Amino acid sequence: SGRFSARSRLSLWAPVSKLSMSADCAKVTIKITLTSDPKLPFKVFKVPETAPFTALIKYAAEEFKQNAATSAVISNDGVGINPAQTAGEVFLKYGGDLRLIPRDRVG
Repeated sequence: SGRFSARSRLSLWAPVSKLSMSADCAKVTIKITLTSDPKLPFKVFKVPETAPFTALIKYAAEEFKQNAATSAVISNDGVGINPAQTAGEVFLKYGGDLRLIPRDRVG
């Protein structure tokens, strides 16, 4: 019939309990806008605050089909961001609204 046994209910909830145990680390939400495109497309990333910011830059550049090695990230105020810090530190210093600039547009 339409009922689950106690054993199957436990197995259904087992993945949820594993997720909730790993979800206790704090996350930050960062919006990155591609400034080289006139339409100003953006993507929102929710990452652990302990994640290396370089990893977020690399992933964001790949999402925008840009070369991460030749891209820079700046704040909305135009301040360059040192990638050698965590996503949480960047969020606290510069906020959650950042811009990705391909290097051919930098300088």
